[in-house]
Amino acid sequence: MKHILSTLLLATVLLSCERDTITEGPSLFDLYGSFELVTKLDVSNRNVDFAEGETTFFTAEFSKSVDWELTISGNTSGAQKVISGTSIELNNQNAVWDGSTTVFPFFKEEYCTVDLTVTYSTESGDSILSIVDSLVSFDNLTVASIKSNEGLLLSDFEDGWNPDWDNFYQAGVNFNIISNNAPQGNSFFNMAGTCSWDWLIGMIIIPAEAYGSPTFELNENPDKVYFNVLLNVPYGITNELLLIRFFEDDNNDGVFSDATEDTYSLELRDLEYGWQKVSIKYSDLPCLVNGSPGEANGNGIHNSDLINFIDVLLLADPSTGFSHVQMDYMIFTEDQPLNP
Repeated sequence: MKHILSTLLLATVLLSCERDTITEGPSLFDLYGSFELVTKLDVSNRNVDFAEGETTFFTAEFSKSVDWELTISGNTSGAQKVISGTSIELNNQNAVWDGSTTVFPFFKEEYCTVDLTVTYSTESGDSILSIVDSLVSFDNLTVASIKSNEGLLLSDFEDGWNPDWDNFYQAGVNFNIISNNAPQGNSFFNMAGTCSWDWLIGMIIIPAEAYGSPTFELNENPDKVYFNVLLNVPYGITNELLLIRFFEDDNNDGVFSDATEDTYSLELRDLEYGWQKVSIKYSDLPCLVNGSPGEANGNGIHNSDLINFIDVLLLADPSTGFSHVQMDYMIFTEDQPLNP
């Protein structure tokens, strides 16, 4: 019996000692050891066809775990995709590109360059040197076809103004399509103007009938439906206010009644300068009454499958003068926000 107890006690002590030797966090070598590029950057698919669902991934190996960043740049479009991580290597798990964009515009069918930079610390005598964003390898690839995005595309403005839409502009105001420096494709919608007597500068009306149905063909679950749009506020504009409203035909009679049916709104102001993506889940849209959250007039349920028209209003306080917002690539997506 004493022998058994002694054996158990010895095993307990050994296990305790083993637990005490477990370390947490990065090793000292990863923190301060010397860095070398063991295997230079390589690309799995150098002529990638994103429209066919292809992807490409990147490989490289380092002598220790480091912070790394891949920057893929379109030589024609100027688009950029940034992929980053912390590891000892790049592989098909942590360095995959599906054709999406980090910095607008979207990629085109074009030649791309790929830069790999790393950040790490290393000992040098009695000092610790920090190496930041050091370019250690580069490569290239070609986008044979661009990524396609699944969803209900309202417009990318590549084919001009939709004749089935409607509009209203104040006197002297005329929204237009510009075919230059678009974030997607070649064209975008330009909304600009001033009105000294009214908040409304101009508006466009997008009926579901323009897409062949009394209501937009969307999932009935509002938690699965996302509205996405690309917006740009030109530098110097500080009074922008864009209101996008979604009108539901709750009783399915083909006519919207403000007194008995729901309207949900996306109000956008104080946007950053430059092209940016705005995405919102339909169920997160509030009902706004004079700009403040209020009670819906219909059933109070977000019926995404009953939206029968949408309008987009450019607004501004009449005392603030000229306002300007540009818009591109309006699309409904399902299950997740747009991954451009």
